Amino acid sequence: MSERFRLHAAVAAGAFLLAAAASAQPPGPPFQPDNRAPREAAPIDLTGMWVAIVNEDWRWRMVTPPKGDYASVPLNTAGRRAADEWDPAQDGACEAYGAAALLRMPTRVRIEWEDDDTLRLETDAGRQTRLFEFDPSPGIAARALQGRSEAEWVRPVRGPGGPGLGGAGRGGESSGGHLKVVTTNLLPGWLRRNGVPYSENTIVTEHFDRFPSPNGDEWLMVTTLVDDPAYLSMRYITSSHFRREPEGGNWNPQPCGAGG
Repeated sequence: MSERFRLHAAVAAGAFLLAAAASAQPPGPPFQPDNRAPREAAPIDLTGMWVAIVNEDWRWRMVTPPKGDYASVPLNTAGRRAADEWDPAQDGACEAYGAAALLRMPTRVRIEWEDDDTLRLETDAGRQTRLFEFDPSPGIAARALQGRSEAEWVRPVRGPGGPGLGGAGRGGESSGGHLKVVTTNLLPGWLRRNGVPYSENTIVTEHFDRFPSPNGDEWLMVTTLVDDPAYLSMRYITSSHFRREPEGGNWNPQPCGAGG
């Protein structure tokens, strides 16, 4: 089963790279804008309850790694220095539940529409709430653990030259799509519970996709790209999987906090 998901992740990652390459090409013929509200225009339904399935990186996600274990994270010298300053007494602190690493936690996720322009994502691990705004309000807000997240639907678009990948809000012959979320305005946090750092200048880009498995289960895949000029020597990429489950008694919110 995990091999199937690794293959899907590789295909999805290739699609995102293709989308980036396509965006650098000269614009094609104009398309009619899609004036529907984001809720109505959604190409996939992400709402409901989802539970994390930890099928990779178990030692870093299910338990707190030992101090100094930052293998596979491309830290620069400053990042390694900051990670080495972590104190095990800080285990459970809310810095581990910021937007850059929240969905790597073994958590349940509840996604609902707050209004026609805003998706709300809640986790029971750390009891966190994120708002994905398709039409963000202007102005500068205070930095926060979950930052400020701007969302858009990304759809494949078929033009005169054949199928290609296009941005959200454009007409044309299309099928499927995924959600792209870019988060900035963050407080400093940790990429792992053992103090592997990211700075307030971090940009988190996420791609949310939903797909069925042969046995009828529904899966949510989140590909996360973390760019941090302060502590990372290159982009840090992870892929996390969640299985849809019925609403019910498994939701168990636990607040974060040092020693929690």
